Amino acid sequence: MSRVEGVQELEKPTTVREQRKAERRQQLLDAAASLFADRGFTSVRLEDLGAAVGISGPAVYRHFPNKEAVLVELMVGISEYLLDGGREVVGREAVAAGTVSALVDFHLDFAFETPAFIRIQDRDLQSLPEGARRKVRRMQREYVELWVEVLCAVDPELNEADARTTAHAVFGLINSTPYSAGRSPSRNARPVLRAMALGALGVSH
Repeated sequence: MSRVEGVQELEKPTTVREQRKAERRQQLLDAAASLFADRGFTSVRLEDLGAAVGISGPAVYRHFPNKEAVLVELMVGISEYLLDGGREVVGREAVAAGTVSALVDFHLDFAFETPAFIRIQDRDLQSLPEGARRKVRRMQREYVELWVEVLCAVDPELNEADARTTAHAVFGLINSTPYSAGRSPSRNARPVLRAMALGALGVSH
């Protein structure tokens, strides 16, 4: 299952026709993630999305009303995935240093498994309609504050402002993956980034 599919809470199709439509919609989302990351949202046409999955441009309208709707589903979906996943990590057990490590591992999974989303976020967030952009920003802030709460709980001497700065620094480090590691990261890329992130957070490996 793709990461895009994993963040969507869609009703399960009940007929063969609905199942095929859902599969085609997912193919379009996967193609959009790749094309938007490579070319940029403004340079991709609905016809390009259709061609990537073997259908005509007009046929894309059976699944999405316009190109902006595709971007909204991608960006809102991945923001929900990060926030819900972060909450799940924190809720597993009492907050401790291991929680920080688990959050780092969770974010590393995101960065290494779906680097296209980081590229899209960096370049195309402003292309979202205002309402969707506000929703994405809100969920991103909540995700940051989740980290802040954990860092402050683990280190009571750390104030929220410094915890927030630290969290953003770690995100910047990990989210550099699509640019620093390229399409074929070395086998050491993840452990190196993990060690650096945990070191910045003051957590033992």
